[in-house]
Amino acid sequence: MSAAGGFVPPPYPYDRLLELQEVAAALPGGAVDLSIGTPCDPPDPAVVAALAGSGAERGYPASVGTARLRDAAVAWFADRLGVEVDAEQVAACIGTKEFVAGLPHWLRLRDPSRDTVLHPAVSYPSYAMGATLAGCRAVAVPVDEEWRLDLSAIDPADAERALCLWSNTPGNPAGGLDDLGAVARWGRAHGVPVFSDECYVEFTWDGEPSVPGRPPGRTILEHGTDGVVAVHSLSKRSNLAGLRVGFYSGDRELVGYLSELRKHAGFMVPGPAQVAGAVALGDQGHVELQRRRYRHRLELLAGLLGRLGLDTPLPGGGFYLWVPAPDGDAWALARRLAERLGIVGSPGEFYGPAGAGHLRLAVVQPDEAFDLVAGRI
Repeated sequence: MSAAGGFVPPPYPYDRLLELQEVAAALPGGAVDLSIGTPCDPPDPAVVAALAGSGAERGYPASVGTARLRDAAVAWFADRLGVEVDAEQVAACIGTKEFVAGLPHWLRLRDPSRDTVLHPAVSYPSYAMGATLAGCRAVAVPVDEEWRLDLSAIDPADAERALCLWSNTPGNPAGGLDDLGAVARWGRAHGVPVFSDECYVEFTWDGEPSVPGRPPGRTILEHGTDGVVAVHSLSKRSNLAGLRVGFYSGDRELVGYLSELRKHAGFMVPGPAQVAGAVALGDQGHVELQRRRYRHRLELLAGLLGRLGLDTPLPGGGFYLWVPAPDGDAWALARRLAERLGIVGSPGEFYGPAGAGHLRLAVVQPDEAFDLVAGRI
């Protein structure tokens, strides 16, 4: 709070890494920044061509999403995840971070009697920050030893006040895979809308696939759409973080309410980005290539860390290594890796106090960067 009683934003977590970035950059060859999950690999050329030649620059784009983008999402859900939704159950968002951070405010307008956002205790910071920005309570739900939501630990009093429950599968930062069927059942039993952040679904490594012949990957919509909304993004899937194309789908009433509210607020994915997004959703070839890249880098970096005596498990999904810190001191481990290998990582406390004993490393740099790290060992 400020002296006048107003809100003062806390330091942005990644700004706290400036010193470590300077330490890493001092090594010959410079820093290998693995702190933020920003894709570095090139997007599919067909997507770039669609962006450049869309002809959609002049008019205002549809806030809910163009018919072409929504139809592409419908087809992707069926082909990749084996679920059937109607285009009316799909709406666009500007990436997904703005959707995540804004959701508590919109839900409280819908039901002012509730004031609580339930989110995983180790998770993407925007779930909790969205609650704070809306003047709501952010309540962390404990996770088990495999970094999955422990639904039994939710206080009934918090459930009664909950605007929503967030699930994130595969999870950021730890790569856990929630039981989405159990999450959906809990939400319906308690009358709490469930929002399932599935932006890493294309990089699921463990478990059974939803569609035979496809890679592993699940969506909460497999368990019906009543009371649940799945949130998806092209940022990770298609290396298009700069285009800010996301979409959400599920419960008809929730999607309809949110899309109408967002229309009044002027939330619109730019027209050229929507055209490019539809092209990206229609192709799985570039995604399979990216899956191979990330899997190779996860295994390579885990092996390199093993040579330093760091036992690093591979995640169930996602492109992060969640490295247990010796003696539980993640900042000390971060400094050690910056000084020795030029790696910049994110201490686990960025993702909640329960993550303080780990370091997150995003394998988003090109293969040459990992060759540089290997040479330093």
